[in-house]
Amino acid sequence: MKGEKHDSSVLQGKTGEETYFSDGHPEEEALLVEQILSGKKDLFRILIRRYQRKVHAMGLSFFHNKEDAADFTQEVFIRSYRSLASFYGHSRFSTWLYRIAYNMAINSITRRKEYSCLAEDPITENSPEQQILQLAAAQAVRSAVAELPEKYRICIDLYFFYGCSVKEVGVITGFTENTVKSHVFRAKKLLREKLSNDR
Repeated sequence: MKGEKHDSSVLQGKTGEETYFSDGHPEEEALLVEQILSGKKDLFRILIRRYQRKVHAMGLSFFHNKEDAADFTQEVFIRSYRSLASFYGHSRFSTWLYRIAYNMAINSITRRKEYSCLAEDPITENSPEQQILQLAAAQAVRSAVAELPEKYRICIDLYFFYGCSVKEVGVITGFTENTVKSHVFRAKKLLREKLSNDR
């Protein structure tokens, strides 16, 4: 993917007020967007740093290529920056951003036909022992997810690895909420069967 010329000042940003926007709550991010739109463009770097790893992981899932995934990530943030005025705070910023990323990936002529689950493992604050067990479980789930039909893969990926609710998965993918529920339910059933057979 070769995108348009990028505004490096937007992508790199500068230090400053970003320490005041560190919790990632929806209300905080809505205020952060307001600040950016009011002229404090450098604060956009906070959102980049907060979500670039997830967006890059989505790029890898669709393109299976680090260079294309890097271009994709940059283009997603350029487009989201230019569309920032259309974020009204009715959803989490992450949901709005992932929808932009998902649509760009789906509509790209260079994407691979097969979506692969390459999202990072969920980050938790549990004990080291619990984290090891959770990471092992996540890796087992990822392996099983790879064998699911693509429509299930995308839904379970967003639901499990991106921490999206059923409603948010619907907003991102354009599937109805009932369709997402059905995909997640069927995917979980297939995963249980797969993981049981692997024991």
